[in-house]
Amino acid sequence: MKLISFKHLIIGLFMFAAAGMALALKPTQKIINSEPKLDLEVLIPKAFGDWKIDETIRPIIANPEQEAEIKSIYKQTLTRTYVNSQGERIMLSIAYGGDQRESMAVHKPEVCYPAQGFQILRNVDDEFSTGNGTIPVRRLVATQGLRHEPITYWTTVGDEVATVKSLKWKIQQLKYGLTGKIPDGLLFRVSSIQADDAAAYRMQDDFSRALLGALTSDGRVRIIGHPAAAS
Repeated sequence: MKLISFKHLIIGLFMFAAAGMALALKPTQKIINSEPKLDLEVLIPKAFGDWKIDETIRPIIANPEQEAEIKSIYKQTLTRTYVNSQGERIMLSIAYGGDQRESMAVHKPEVCYPAQGFQILRNVDDEFSTGNGTIPVRRLVATQGLRHEPITYWTTVGDEVATVKSLKWKIQQLKYGLTGKIPDGLLFRVSSIQADDAAAYRMQDDFSRALLGALTSDGRVRIIGHPAAAS
């Protein structure tokens, strides 16, 4: 009987220690509170290179339910349409959140587009050359009736780009969690209404590079983190 009691005591001590460690490692410090305040309206220029805001066209507005969900997840959102001298248009959407843990993970286009009646025809991993390195991105094609919309997006956790729910995403969350910090993050999305997917992605990449080139070095880090060096 004494042996059983001692065994139970050891198990209880281990459980108590594990519970204490879990509590000690529980993230409590939000990075957003220790970084310079991010203002997307100020950070993202209204004109750069051959692009300027097209005030005549608005991107799709989320339905009321989605709008409420987005506001509960993100601290800031920015939605604009840009046009160049050739009349080509790019829709830009950026959503920034101060808590990128599991319960507050960014709202993916492959979820929000179908919720607005779109069908996703393409959803693949790719890489985007930023001009200073490469980052992982997702390429989608969403359709609704005659509307054919190629989409490129990426997400960040802290100061790194990571595909949502990927191993790197989990590792980034764990890395911050072990230091007691709660990472911020954002979703950067560009899209265009265009039948030629390859041409659309090239234009979206050119637009994104031009935008990144117009930012300060600190601004670029907030949008793309620290990209892998170009090979």
